[in-house]
Amino acid sequence: MKSLFATFKRGLQKTSTTLTRSFQSIFTHIEKWTNEDYDKLEATLISADFGVSTSSRIVKDLKDRYERGEIKTGEDMIARAHDDICAVLEKNMRPVNLVQDKLTVLMLVGVNGSGKTTTAGKLAHLWTSEKKKVMLAACDTFRAAAVEQLKLWGQRTSCQVISAISGADPSSVAFDAVQAALARGADILIIDTAGRQHTKKGLMEELSKMKRTIDKVYPGAPHEVWLTVDASIGTNALMQADEFGKASGVTGLVITKLDGTGKGGIAVAIQEAFKLPVFFAGLGEQSDDLQAFNPDFYAKAILGEDA
Repeated sequence: MKSLFATFKRGLQKTSTTLTRSFQSIFTHIEKWTNEDYDKLEATLISADFGVSTSSRIVKDLKDRYERGEIKTGEDMIARAHDDICAVLEKNMRPVNLVQDKLTVLMLVGVNGSGKTTTAGKLAHLWTSEKKKVMLAACDTFRAAAVEQLKLWGQRTSCQVISAISGADPSSVAFDAVQAALARGADILIIDTAGRQHTKKGLMEELSKMKRTIDKVYPGAPHEVWLTVDASIGTNALMQADEFGKASGVTGLVITKLDGTGKGGIAVAIQEAFKLPVFFAGLGEQSDDLQAFNPDFYAKAILGEDA
């Protein structure tokens, strides 16, 4: 458990440094905390992409508790902020919808460069290590590099990859992949879709078509549709979640590249705005750095606490 927390702590180091410096500079060596101090803290939380409403609510709670005498030190302040962050993240947590004794179909969606293909490979690594039979579908038919990248992950994880010629209809590839996964008794099929800008209507409609196609060949699938969100893009992710949610019925989130940003609060902001569970967090480059999301570890790591 400690090594898992260490992964979160290492991955969230940049955001943690920003926040802990702020807490220490604002709430150390002063006799009475003022409105100006709270305004500074709120600005710090917003700059780390916790979102305006969440940042405002956390600061209001801290101020109320300080005025009632429940909080007396900077350490008290951090401990209470930890609880507030966990409360937001735990509200919609649920297990992954893995279908018992049948094929589970997972579709990954998101904008270009958000880490879908890498996430697909790392999920394959995780689930094959749990003795599940995993297959991959390369439905990014516009980018040969994405297909090759997924095939590399297939080789690394000993997972079969279903693909087609460049420019093929992504829905037909998804159709073939689901049929193959059903025929071969796979436990999980991970469908990697092409990156697309959420503002491109035609491309977003293609996702809807893909979902309908999958449901035709295997009613009820896909069982999960996860939006991969690059943590470094900050509040732009909120707009993405909204548009992708409309087009593909997003059921959860994977927050990628948390290790490369000082704006790791986006996990809280996006959860608060859309009530979507965060299932996994990308905390580094290695296969094992995609970790099941843990609100307690996340809050501790981001606030510089120990396990």
